[in-house]
Amino acid sequence: MQLTVKKLNQFLFFKLPSAWLCGVRVKTITKTDCSVGVKHRWINQNPFNSMYFAVQAMAAELSTGALVMSKIKAEKQSISMLVAQNKSVFNKKATGKIIFECTDGEVINKAIRKTIETGEGQTFWMKSIGRNQDGLEVSVFEFQWTLKSKTRIAK
Repeated sequence: MQLTVKKLNQFLFFKLPSAWLCGVRVKTITKTDCSVGVKHRWINQNPFNSMYFAVQAMAAELSTGALVMSKIKAEKQSISMLVAQNKSVFNKKATGKIIFECTDGEVINKAIRKTIETGEGQTFWMKSIGRNQDGLEVSVFEFQWTLKSKTRIAK
């Protein structure tokens, strides 16, 4: 079963309600990329009249994590996923509608294959770029994901 935009947004409502309440929504997902949108509103603002950094982080992480979840689901293997590190750069005040896009879907394939083949955990970095409605880069987030097989390999 493939993850769809509708299924991911339902997942947000039930499993990540703070992101859903702040307006974070998956817009598109393919095998290689995912875009997540969020609009600056009262519920997600900071005292400087722009979007709070943590809301941007939720949207950015979802754009990477949705791809990881999708690839794991497609493999039909028992693999856990977790963010180990993240880093971010803020270039401009986030106001209006911000779209975070990750195009690192191919990065995941190699890590999942190696996890399945060796049974060893893998780490890899994924990037999500947030742009406003004028196409200007607002922020860039990088997340280091870890994968670990939940099934033991006999040696």
